[in-house]
Amino acid sequence: MITSTLDKNTQDALSPEGVLQDLYNGNQRFQGQNMQERDYASQRSHTVTGQYPKAVVLSCIDSRVPVETIFDQGIGDVFVARVAGNFENTDILGSLEYSCKVAGSKLILVLGHEACGAVKAACDGVELGNITPMLANIIPAVKLSAEQVEGEANSSNAAFVKATVENNVRLTIDRIRERSPILKEMEESGEIAIKGGVYNLGSGQVDFL
Repeated sequence: MITSTLDKNTQDALSPEGVLQDLYNGNQRFQGQNMQERDYASQRSHTVTGQYPKAVVLSCIDSRVPVETIFDQGIGDVFVARVAGNFENTDILGSLEYSCKVAGSKLILVLGHEACGAVKAACDGVELGNITPMLANIIPAVKLSAEQVEGEANSSNAAFVKATVENNVRLTIDRIRERSPILKEMEESGEIAIKGGVYNLGSGQVDFL
């Protein structure tokens, strides 16, 4: 049973590649229903005075994608930023910069997922209140997929939706590098890695891009 949590010395010793492997291993345990047992009361106690997460995951708000669970992580292990469609904006970028530059996380993982409702809505050009400007962040991925995938460019085309989910992850990573000199410099110096993945709702598998 895991009773402890990450401390600064342990966090400092981690590498971006090692953290990515840790998330991969955790996802394997999740798929195999072989998850680690944790003493959450003890972990709560250990994290009252501070936190040293290994990674920050930018995820969709989708209730079927419980980030800590699918990577078999405990209290204090990962930061999670969530917004429908897992894209970046100023607030998300600030959160990512805090996670890495201030709090010491070694990895940014942009996590899309199969059959994303926000992506489907963007594919269909949905317009509704504040959802409209939100979906505008995903339109670049929709346009890119339209150039790559045959058939109808809407949510009725499963291949089009799948490509848009993946393109949205990749373009979000590109924009994180473009819009955050802090994170770009940290990645170039090897302090952090910025990676992407897509979660499969049926199998529970994360395919790293």
